[in-house]
Amino acid sequence: MDLVLNYADYYFFTPYIYPCTWPEDEPLRQIIGLMLVTNLGAALLYLVLGALSFYFIFDHSLMKHPQFLENQVCREIKYALSSLPWISIPTVALFFAEVRGFSKLYDNISDSPYGWFGVILSMISFLFFTDMCIYWIHRFLHHKLIYKCFHKPHHVWKIPTPFASHAFHPVDGFLQGLPYHIYPFLFPLHKVVYLGLYVFVNVWTVSIHDGDYRVPSLLQPIINGSAHHTDHHLFFDYNYGQYFTLWDRIGRSYRHPSSYQGKGPHDVLRKLRGEGKLGSSNSGHSNGDSMSHKNK
Repeated sequence: MDLVLNYADYYFFTPYIYPCTWPEDEPLRQIIGLMLVTNLGAALLYLVLGALSFYFIFDHSLMKHPQFLENQVCREIKYALSSLPWISIPTVALFFAEVRGFSKLYDNISDSPYGWFGVILSMISFLFFTDMCIYWIHRFLHHKLIYKCFHKPHHVWKIPTPFASHAFHPVDGFLQGLPYHIYPFLFPLHKVVYLGLYVFVNVWTVSIHDGDYRVPSLLQPIINGSAHHTDHHLFFDYNYGQYFTLWDRIGRSYRHPSSYQGKGPHDVLRKLRGEGKLGSSNSGHSNGDSMSHKNK
C-alpha cells in the first residue's frame, strides 16, 4: 500500500492535505493518507466495477424475479457506501503496519526467495489461502449466534446485483476481507502483485453477484461462480467458498447450482411468464421477501 500512498503524496496530498514540512514517515501523515486512499479507492473501485457489471453483464430481467426487492439497487449501493468507512478503520490499521515495514511485502523480484517462480507461487498460494480462510469465516458468520448480528443484512438480497457485492455489515465486511490483508504478514509477496490481487479480489467479488451463470463445463465442478453463489443467497447453507468449490466439498456444504439443473432464477421467470403471472413491475416484492427471510 506504500506504493499507492507515495503516489498520492506526490501528486495530491502535499500540500493540499498536509504541509510540506511534515516528514514522509510521519505516522499521523501516513494514517491520514491511508484513510483517504482506502476510503476513496474502495468506493471508486466498488462503484466503477459495480456499474460496469450492472450495465454490461447483469441480466436486468432478474429484476422481475419475485424475490427481487423494491428499490433494491439503490438500497445495495446505500448500504455498501455507508459500511465502507467503518470497514476502513481496522483495514487502515493493517495497511499502516505494512507501510511501517512489519509485513513481508517486497519491492523487487530479486527480493523474492525463489525469483519469478516465487512470485507465481505466491499468487497461487494467495488464492488458495484466502479461499480457505474465507470459507471458514463465512461459515462462522452463518452460526445462529452470529448470523443475525452481522451477516443477515447481506442475505436480504436473495437475487443480488453486482452492487450487492460489497453490501455487508461493517464487521462482516472486515472479517471476510481479513485474509487478504494478513497474507502478506505471513508470506512473502511482491507489492505490485499484492495490489493486482487486491483489484482481482474486488472484480471476483462483483462477478459472483452479477447473475451471469456461464462457466465452461469443465470448470463448473471446480470454480465457485455466480451460479453457485446465487444458490448461497437463495438456499442459505450452501456454497460458502470464494473462488473454488474445494472447501465446500470438504465441509459437505457444496450444492450443484440450481441454474445448471433448469431450476434457477431464469427458469422461475420463464415459468411465471408462461403462466402469465409475471407483471411489468416488481413492486411489493419486499414484503414477500422479508417474510421468507424471517423464516430462516
